[in-house]
Amino acid sequence: MANTSRDLTKGGIAGPILIFALPLILGNMLQTLYNAADSIIVGRFVGPEALAAVGSAYSLMTFLTSLMIGLAMGAGIVFSYLFGEGNQEKLRKALGISFLSIGIISLLITAIAIIFQHQIMHLMQVPDDVYNDMAEYLSVIFIGLPALFLYNFYAAAERAVGNSKTPLLFMAVSAVMNVILDLYFVISLGWGVWGAAVATILSQWVAGVGIALFSITRHPMLRFSIKDMIPEKALFSELLSLSVITSLQQSIMNLGILCVQGIVNGFGSGVMAAFAAGVKIDSIAYMPLQEFGNAFSTFISQNGGAARGDRIREGIRIAFILATVFGLIISAIVFIFPGPLMTIFIDPGETELIAIGSDYLRIEGAFYILIGYLFLFYGIFRALKTPSISLLLTIISLGLRVLLAALLSKLPIGEIGIWMSIPIGWAIADAAGLIFYITIGKRRTLSKTAISA
Repeated sequence: MANTSRDLTKGGIAGPILIFALPLILGNMLQTLYNAADSIIVGRFVGPEALAAVGSAYSLMTFLTSLMIGLAMGAGIVFSYLFGEGNQEKLRKALGISFLSIGIISLLITAIAIIFQHQIMHLMQVPDDVYNDMAEYLSVIFIGLPALFLYNFYAAAERAVGNSKTPLLFMAVSAVMNVILDLYFVISLGWGVWGAAVATILSQWVAGVGIALFSITRHPMLRFSIKDMIPEKALFSELLSLSVITSLQQSIMNLGILCVQGIVNGFGSGVMAAFAAGVKIDSIAYMPLQEFGNAFSTFISQNGGAARGDRIREGIRIAFILATVFGLIISAIVFIFPGPLMTIFIDPGETELIAIGSDYLRIEGAFYILIGYLFLFYGIFRALKTPSISLLLTIISLGLRVLLAALLSKLPIGEIGIWMSIPIGWAIADAAGLIFYITIGKRRTLSKTAISA
């Protein structure tokens, strides 16, 4: 079998990071488009209420999925360090322990979501004209949560050893399948939001089972046995610490978005639909910055395992330069073309909704450079095994966002206040991230024992 792993501890810095990051960026853009396909198709062929239902459900699903992604991402830091050290036996042990523990947690999340679905919807203040569609959509979509665990666990494992192409391949297959099934179920069969949900979960199971089988059969380094699942105190403690804190960071980030969604819901289904479309465009637009931060985290982790503090410090300098360039380009595109972007999700005749969504995109789009820096800070502190700082930055960013959204939305500017709260939260969290890096992070990159501890 061809070697699919990539050692990021040798050679150049900018080129290898970009080559490794590109499949992550494409894969997660596909995953976002995959989720957006439901919104595009129901928004254009079913109606604004259906779009509002799917969009609000997307915020909830993003929060639940983030719990699993965070657990896998945190474990992936340990996987990357062990790969950088060249310790394959301990790597398989870490994989086994993580698979069992994260798998159990994922099943619990699925059970809780199914049992308390209606209570959650009431907390989200879902309007009556949207409630039934959203309930129908969620009753199906929750069945895909275990598949999301499989995909994200094995994607994190593959990326930890430098293979970002395989997760991209399975996500591409799943995304194409989702679009085809969406078109067939929603338009041809007229199944509405239920059909969109069925298309999504079938595609999720193909991606999850597919990447798991590939990793087990084609990548011996990632093949673990039942005995590897038996917890080893020190390793289990390290995995648990990084996974839980990273999961908290990811979930708090999306819980904040869910809270903002609840405030938006109070403005009615029209603003909900515009926000749903705007958030999808937002997510796609800054996805390259988010995944560049995740790729950079793997770079730091591998070099941390190899005790290459010199490469980490130079990599941080290069990463911020690249994030600045990416952020400015993406901001320019979204700021200049908000209307045409909104019509991807909303019929051009819905001029009021397009105007609301365009206001959102212009305000957010002007400041993508800020969230690009924030994603880099998340990746840096997570990879330096100080995920509690990433968690704190998330609390600062999202806590301020929710507080300001609640306060500013009461002013005569209405929903514009919600839109303004988001970049303000990014800016203050960036300032805190810089202070933490100067006082804590920089010192850790100067110490070989600290970064490999």
